[in-house]
Amino acid sequence: MTETQRTSLLADVQKLIDESGADTVGIAFRNLQSGDELFLQADAKMHPASTIKMSVLAEVFRQAETGKLNLDDRLPIVNEFFSSLDGSPFALSPNDDSDQSLYPRIGESETICELARLMIVRSGNLATNLLMDRVTPEAVNATMREIGAGDLYLRNRMMDMTAFSAGKTNGGTARALCHLLTLLGEGKLISPQASEAMIAILFRQEHKECLPADLPPDVRIAHKTGSISDICHDAGIIYPADGRSPYVLVVMTRGIADEKKAEKLIAAISKRFYDA
Repeated sequence: MTETQRTSLLADVQKLIDESGADTVGIAFRNLQSGDELFLQADAKMHPASTIKMSVLAEVFRQAETGKLNLDDRLPIVNEFFSSLDGSPFALSPNDDSDQSLYPRIGESETICELARLMIVRSGNLATNLLMDRVTPEAVNATMREIGAGDLYLRNRMMDMTAFSAGKTNGGTARALCHLLTLLGEGKLISPQASEAMIAILFRQEHKECLPADLPPDVRIAHKTGSISDICHDAGIIYPADGRSPYVLVVMTRGIADEKKAEKLIAAISKRFYDA
């Protein structure tokens, strides 16, 4: 990308952001072939919403790689968890979960592999908490620090409203998510085999309202969305069908109350990067 192209792209993106009324938009881009990068407020710290689930996925595959777990192991399906703030118990409601498939199965069990799939492709909160209890947030955070994505960190399980209401939240930045996805796209996250398996899961993402929305239908995207309150994000690896290099794009937004409007902003920014 030439300097003129970068300047034009940044100007177009900034105009989209200004027109959206967002408080903060963090963007991180990296071309996986050329190494070309572009960052805009990429170090702004935000609640990562469900994009944090990619860090849990990475830790699941790390522990599978080291023999601490087997992806075919089965975990009991329970719905009681404990707040990171004061240890008080809480349960998840299917009304607050984009995957309801596990709730009628309380008392049964499911494989770690299937829970990982539900956590990513449907953004299942119950599946995520079951996996977090198995691998532990401490291990997730240690791995993120080890790979250089320490600004992406877990403090709470999903829907821990006691901690959330007290201001204790998970954290993330566009740069940290971009770094994680860059390693994944280069086959360096855990191992080439683990990277390939994780990308295969991310390709099956069912929520397509953001990064993919305005792109040609033959473009493949391995990505993870996330939204909560006035937060809306999408982070992924885009594989153009026309032979161009794949690239990582992360767009994190804060301050747009209308989620549909935030999704349209992310889609418009994604289209601008694709065209560039």
